[in-house]
Amino acid sequence: MSITVSARILLGSLALGNPEDVVAARLHARQAAEILGLDRQSQTRLATAVSEITRNAFAYAGKGRADFLIEGTAPAHSFSVTVVDEGPGIADLDSVLSGRRVYAPGRGAGLVSARRLVDEFDIQSSPAGTTVRLAQRLPQGTLARLTREAQIQIGQLLAGQDGTDPLAVLHEQNREILAGLTDLQERQAEAARLNQELEETNRGVVALYSELEEKAEQLRDVSDTKTRFLSHMSHEFRTPLNSILALTRLLIDRVDGELNAEQERQVQYIRKSAQGLLDMVNDLLDLAKVEAGKVDVKPVAFSVDGIFASLRATLRPLLTNPAVDLLFGDVERLPEMLADEQKLIQILRNFISNALKFTEQGHVLVEARHEPKRHSIVFSVKDTGIGIAPNDLDRIFEEFSQVDGRLQQGGTGLGLPLTRRLALLMGGEVRASSQPGRGSTFELALPVRFGQALSAPAPSPEAPRANHVLVVDDEEAFRYVLRHIAQDAGHEVQEAPDGVSALQCIRERRPDIIFLDLAMPHLDGFGVLERLAQSPDLATIPVVVCTSQLLSIEQKRLLASAHAIVLKHDVSRDGLTALMQAVMARD
Repeated sequence: MSITVSARILLGSLALGNPEDVVAARLHARQAAEILGLDRQSQTRLATAVSEITRNAFAYAGKGRADFLIEGTAPAHSFSVTVVDEGPGIADLDSVLSGRRVYAPGRGAGLVSARRLVDEFDIQSSPAGTTVRLAQRLPQGTLARLTREAQIQIGQLLAGQDGTDPLAVLHEQNREILAGLTDLQERQAEAARLNQELEETNRGVVALYSELEEKAEQLRDVSDTKTRFLSHMSHEFRTPLNSILALTRLLIDRVDGELNAEQERQVQYIRKSAQGLLDMVNDLLDLAKVEAGKVDVKPVAFSVDGIFASLRATLRPLLTNPAVDLLFGDVERLPEMLADEQKLIQILRNFISNALKFTEQGHVLVEARHEPKRHSIVFSVKDTGIGIAPNDLDRIFEEFSQVDGRLQQGGTGLGLPLTRRLALLMGGEVRASSQPGRGSTFELALPVRFGQALSAPAPSPEAPRANHVLVVDDEEAFRYVLRHIAQDAGHEVQEAPDGVSALQCIRERRPDIIFLDLAMPHLDGFGVLERLAQSPDLATIPVVVCTSQLLSIEQKRLLASAHAIVLKHDVSRDGLTALMQAVMARD
């Protein structure tokens, strides 16, 4: 029959009155552990600990008792041996257990050794005596499987009915030592095999890093070559195109004689084609400059009213459809701006020319408003044109991408991608919304003063929680770039100029993702990663390392905890947006 589950079952006791009893305690502890289902290693560990503690009890107290029990509550039961003596106790027990106090050989060291061998170790000592409890956890379900016959067998062992043969004990100890040595040899062989595999894996990782670095260098060379090619070819194309435009202008102005109607129509076609090609060349050149980082922002102070006056004058020739009106809103009360005036005009001219191109009737309205909470001025161009389908809104900002429609009039497909890059360069952002058949709205938000950060707009009550992004970099311009990419993706952004400030920000509010530079004052990126790794709560935050350094293999090993490593000159809006989406989806 099976024994019912109990919190405490006394299997038997063994009196400690002579050295043979100490030997018997060791032997019976191992045999009882075997009957209870403990593995060979656990049997040996418990038996050795019991031998050490019972020897101490007999040596220092002259006698004692060892109680063998099953303790605990299902399913966590343990086989324990409690050794009790009435000796003088142990003075300064804490020093003994911590190893600070050293005794003569054979005194005191057994407690520390026994504690290391068992799963549970408790000791109480006073001048009236010492009690030591040693326990090993039993396999789950042991108590339910323990039969009455097994309990009787253990009781007989502890009652000494089987007798204790010193030679048998010595044989058992030798067998345990041989088993231990065999197990140690197997472990050493396994460790050697694992070390060999690890060395081979490390060689493979080193080779992979080297190959990746080589590929990255090749990609950088290709990108640089492409940029140089675009820049060179753009300059080469502009000279003949300007000549074509100048010559057609001479023909149209009848400088060398009259043209008949058919000849004038042909010259106009030539001029229109040349102008379209020149526009594409100019856009390519601007894009190449932006990608190469050769476009500088030249902030000057100006009024928005002056910008609108300039646009009225320069865009008047584009009003070829009398059914469409170009309207400008009132901007007299807007604050003065500090920004790159020419780049702002270029962006707005592109928005307005597109609106006029795709509006058959109605109007194109150009407005500007001040948003004090975001420290920005938002320029908007609204039209009553054909509109854009929702699934095409993202495509219009891709290079060489055009939306098919009945008013398709050609174009380079580079204007809107260029405007977005120019806006980002000036610390701003571009947005678009549209309804097919009802018109489109393009908006440009710029800081009132260049270098001033745009605050994130307050989310609507219905909007889902925005992810929190922390950008850590001592370079202010690069923080701007990352901030606007993250904000365009709908995330809240916080900035820190160094590692110390970053850790403070992390303690105040845990971010969902961290963009981390490496070379920073006070505390560099390696130090930040080390601090994060030391905290279990913070070690799981995804960290994307953004650096301009060419990292050595050793440095890359130090960055093993980073989610990704991105070189600054390879940063792109689409790439970082996709990376953030992947990280957020994983969390």
